[in-house]
Amino acid sequence: MNNQELIARHQAALTLNYGKLPVALVRGEGSRLWDADGKEYIDFFAGFGGTILGHCHPVLVDAVARQAHTLWATGNQFYTEPQIRLAEHLKAKAFDGRAFFCHSGAEANEAAIKLARLAGSQGGGGRYKIISMERGFHGRTLGALSATPTPEYQKGFYPLVPGFSAVPYNDLAALEAAIDKETCAVIVEPIQGEGGVNVPAENYLRGVRELCTRNSLTMIVDEVWTGVGRSGKYFGHQHAGITPDIMTLGKALGGGVSVGCMFAVPEKAALLKPGTHGCTLGGNPLCAAVGAAVLEVIEKDNLCASATKLGEMAIHRIRNFKNAGQRIKDVRGRAFMLGVELTIPDAAPVVSHALANGLIINATRKNVLRLCPALTMTEQTLNRALDMLEQAINA
Repeated sequence: MNNQELIARHQAALTLNYGKLPVALVRGEGSRLWDADGKEYIDFFAGFGGTILGHCHPVLVDAVARQAHTLWATGNQFYTEPQIRLAEHLKAKAFDGRAFFCHSGAEANEAAIKLARLAGSQGGGGRYKIISMERGFHGRTLGALSATPTPEYQKGFYPLVPGFSAVPYNDLAALEAAIDKETCAVIVEPIQGEGGVNVPAENYLRGVRELCTRNSLTMIVDEVWTGVGRSGKYFGHQHAGITPDIMTLGKALGGGVSVGCMFAVPEKAALLKPGTHGCTLGGNPLCAAVGAAVLEVIEKDNLCASATKLGEMAIHRIRNFKNAGQRIKDVRGRAFMLGVELTIPDAAPVVSHALANGLIINATRKNVLRLCPALTMTEQTLNRALDMLEQAINA
């Protein structure tokens, strides 16, 4: 069955809420994908960052197969070893915390919002307000959407959950001015993904941490995009040398399998007692086994260091594109989370040209190209992808 036949079947059977590219993918291996017509692509976006180890990584395939033949799912009234193992990996690689597993980053942020409000209500405190950042993105569920101050995402879904306000990203003075006696939490991304791959000043996250500590606020760090090696460290907040109260994860945690996690320091996590929150299939043995394998491969193969090295090389190359330079306003990011801001108002033609020539990239904020390959991408494949990127920008 070819691309057009599969697309026609999709149109007749699924909702049309995604802006889809005219390609039906049928197979993947590493950083390569093939469509139903047999055309090959370099995947320079890794499924919104989710396939952090590329497609069909043999260790992950083996983890799925072994777990599928052992224990599929139980429900969270039982203890299971894969879930414990994944949580222990997070404790070892992040900070001393406790994990709540769910299916996605949006669900992880919902859990974080609930826990922050639960903490704010202790002792009759009545603190419920949460401050987020302009151009931030925390998910499409109603609570996460309320923390995502972008009118085009919120339109049609009013009234939103009350108690949310937003201040400019990378502006500590604005954040401090917004805190009042009813504020319970701040939610912030170490690097804004959907907002345009915006990297804050070196002292910004430390400043947010200090403001939260001084005002007894819960600091939520949304690591759905930056987590699990994407920024060159296991977690983006580690670049600032801080410990948040809550970290949220999704996308890459399952290597493409649906895994989300809210990871909270023990004193906050202890507030989640039976009946306060739950997720029927969250952290099921199949997904948890894959998540643990993802972290094991990143550690064993030293992929954070590799992504840092190759990401720096990519930034240097893009900044020196010979003929495309006048179309590039800025190149920013860390490791394998890069944004290329163009001088043209709409990057869609660049994305389309790249796709037609076998390169998968993405655009956000109209004119920012997002490049988020798998951590396993080789230098040879990266250079080939950058050649294709330069051609697409020139065109």
